[in-house]
Amino acid sequence: MIGTGVDIIELKRIKRMVDRHKNLDRIYTNLELTYIMGKGNRIETYAGIFAAKEAVVKALGTGFRGIEWTEIEIDHDEAGKPIALTHGKAAKHVAEEGIRGISISISHDRIQAIAFAVVWTEEDNEGELKDGKYMENLGRN
Repeated sequence: MIGTGVDIIELKRIKRMVDRHKNLDRIYTNLELTYIMGKGNRIETYAGIFAAKEAVVKALGTGFRGIEWTEIEIDHDEAGKPIALTHGKAAKHVAEEGIRGISISISHDRIQAIAFAVVWTEEDNEGELKDGKYMENLGRN
């Protein structure tokens, strides 16, 4: 493991941003916005994805310095588990650092959302890299 990141955000902050439609396409990708709409356009979903992006850049050790919000993308597998994808400069950083995987967890209640991310460079014998899935996801453009 090389890094961890956590972020917590109040739903009312995200609600204000969404209500004004301010910068949504600078923060959320088309894939993420489609997912959010499929979940009923819930503020909790916007906030969870926002927090996950923050947690990922903290775990990478970069923050958003030189990385755009849309270069970190939160997808979901068939079971609904969140998956962090990287693009552009974020994907370049992942490759240069030899990062093999990013795991994330997202949760929320009626007031706030929280996300936790773990970034690692070595395969975990018990981990989820056995099928190579996260390696494929990290480099997806």
